[in-house]
Amino acid sequence: MTASVEGVLRIYEAINSPWLGVTLDVGNLIGDPYPQIERLAPYAVVVHFKTYFGGGVWYTLDLDHSKIARILRKANYTGYVNLEMEGREDPATAVPKSLEALRKAFGQSS
Repeated sequence: MTASVEGVLRIYEAINSPWLGVTLDVGNLIGDPYPQIERLAPYAVVVHFKTYFGGGVWYTLDLDHSKIARILRKANYTGYVNLEMEGREDPATAVPKSLEALRKAFGQSS
């Protein structure tokens, strides 16, 4: 049920509790992720910011992180954004690159 936006929203609406929010994992959306992110952003309480330096282990996505940040701002998202590096590159170099990508997307310098 969570492989589609409709499934996630169906669960969210059925439970209808202020104690439930959506974990928006931008790397788990099948097809064009941006319309799906727009639909889920108003319900998100945490966002997984994905990077794939060195190519992904299971798959690689070419995500427009600045576009994702704009969508979140438009939805007035104020929750946490966590960094999830899923690439094959050594974390010692990939994590700093990922953090810089996150900062750049949200308009912050290091």
